[in-house]
Amino acid sequence: MSTNSTEQFSSQTAGSLATATLFGVATNFRFAPAGSFTMGGTAADGEPRNVSLTNGFWIMESPATQELWKAVMGTNPSQFVGEKLPVDSITAADAEAFAAKLNDSGQAPEGWKFSLPTEAQWEYACRAGTATEFWFGDVCDGTQANCDGNYGFRTDAKGPWLQKTTEVGTYPANPWGLFDVHGNVWEFCSDTYGAYPKGDATDPTGATSGTRRVLRGGSWNDAAGSCRSAYRGSDAGVRAYPYNGVRLALVKA
Repeated sequence: MSTNSTEQFSSQTAGSLATATLFGVATNFRFAPAGSFTMGGTAADGEPRNVSLTNGFWIMESPATQELWKAVMGTNPSQFVGEKLPVDSITAADAEAFAAKLNDSGQAPEGWKFSLPTEAQWEYACRAGTATEFWFGDVCDGTQANCDGNYGFRTDAKGPWLQKTTEVGTYPANPWGLFDVHGNVWEFCSDTYGAYPKGDATDPTGATSGTRRVLRGGSWNDAAGSCRSAYRGSDAGVRAYPYNGVRLALVKA
């Protein structure tokens, strides 16, 4: 039986905060209620379409930290080392094993289970009701998120390129309280990468075939344009890169 109270995970309000103790590490989650939004942005991102999510879910306030990863998995694969830095240098299989271990150990609140978010869940939570290129607007020069500011988006201004990860929470949170949805580390989703089907969708779960896994959010090593809310990355899962991490969701069991 889970030691995490189910009462605090009963909220239906967007952005509500709940904290779970996972292998001794206090970990914050934010609530994303059921709803609809416009997913995608350009032909390259996937043509915009209306997506409905019929179930609310909780999602980690930030990418999983190295403190949490080490507590759960017993090792720290990261190139950039620090307890409050996001875990990096993991594969999709590593991320799935992380969620599975939490579930197998009974860490989830009753009625919930850990999962990688679907691509639709991820973008919905990232946008948090916004419709701009980033939750904070249409322009990014590397001061609003940890990315390569030499290559800003819709600006000629040169911003910082730190060439490393930053502690979670260094940059402002989106309207639902989520940190680092743009930049820092890419975040694995549960979807197999493939073209979006045409037309509106309800609770989409990705391509039915393929070998690559969806990544979202961009990283410290990417131009600002690759950190947009709608931008789709993918990974073959062959190597663990120092710009790939994970943010888990809690979905109905």
